[in-house]
Amino acid sequence: MLEPADRYTGYTAYDYLEPGKDYRAFEYAEQIGRVPAYQGLNLSAEQAARTTTLLAESTVISLHEHVQAFPADMGHLRDHIRQGREPTGYQGLSRSGLTAVFDNGMDGTCCISSDAGWKYQDVLFDLGVRMADLAHQDFVIKGETLADIEHARATGRIAHIFALEAATMIENEVDRLDVLYGFGVRQMGIAYSEANTLGSGLKERGDGGLTYFGDRAVERMNKLGIAIDVSHSGDRTSLEVIERSRTPVFITHAGARSIWPTNRMKPDEVIKACAERGGVIGIEAAPHTTLSEAHPLHSLESVMDHFTYCVDLVGLEHVSFGPDTLFGDHVGLHDAFAANLSLGQAHGKVQYQKVPYVDGLENPAEGFFNIIGWLVEHNYSDDEIRAVVGGNTLRVLKDVWV
Repeated sequence: MLEPADRYTGYTAYDYLEPGKDYRAFEYAEQIGRVPAYQGLNLSAEQAARTTTLLAESTVISLHEHVQAFPADMGHLRDHIRQGREPTGYQGLSRSGLTAVFDNGMDGTCCISSDAGWKYQDVLFDLGVRMADLAHQDFVIKGETLADIEHARATGRIAHIFALEAATMIENEVDRLDVLYGFGVRQMGIAYSEANTLGSGLKERGDGGLTYFGDRAVERMNKLGIAIDVSHSGDRTSLEVIERSRTPVFITHAGARSIWPTNRMKPDEVIKACAERGGVIGIEAAPHTTLSEAHPLHSLESVMDHFTYCVDLVGLEHVSFGPDTLFGDHVGLHDAFAANLSLGQAHGKVQYQKVPYVDGLENPAEGFFNIIGWLVEHNYSDDEIRAVVGGNTLRVLKDVWV
């Protein structure tokens, strides 16, 4: 069986085009080695070998990432986004050990025609351009079915699954869900922080719950086979989506509010409701989200505090990982798009010390080696590790995808 690093041929995003003529070229952040390697694991030689073997031989699925490379100079970020040509980080992905990845693209920062983001035509443009690039190489394949994930595993490829963090762009047109499904979208959030025609986001002063149109949208997503995500939805909206969906629902990237009391985290009630209906929570690692009192400087250790809490709360079979990383300065992205991402409302008034990056979970190339290494170091069994890095997600997808 080929490993991804062996299968990768060196293709760089949009190699089939001529930079400077067909598109404006930018200098992009290093996909490997942008920050120092994580030094927080204390693995013996035997544990390190076991970690490497588990990463290579398991079906590893990230429930939530943004696998693009971002400009090295984040001062160029808006100009880069305006042209709508996001470069997939193929080199970094070749080192990731991932079998499949849910890539959420630009979402609320997809600002090709409007600084407000979330415009339907912009989202379709973003999806179409990314798919054109994927079609010109064969290392990262378009993932739409369980068979695609199995094919990626068997051939040393990575299944790239398109996802969207909210359904805001469908406005009041439920048939747009069919169009997005046709473009390859296989996972979708309900609302991203701001309320939309489906329901309320986590930033709103009041949560009106799932709307009547939201009911129709959930029903259509179930019929199409789009996995539903409530990571950014308000608490009442999340509970009503979980209740009304006839298939399990994901919380693809969040943590426990009992560990870190911000709106961005989920209360026990929502986490338990998700698990009781067969769903899974993916533990988040975007900068300054899954902090803990025990580890207030955001790092792998902070993230794993949320993991262990959720395992104790709902059982290991309902917990996975959606690290929400990217190739580049994630903190710089948050600084540039704080309003679009509703960061003030997400963090609330909880004080935290800012870090330049999340040590141990800085990008998709390093994340799952360090996650598996932490689990090995903390005496989880091989079967338990395989479950939380991919098996639990596969179980839900078998219920959800057509």
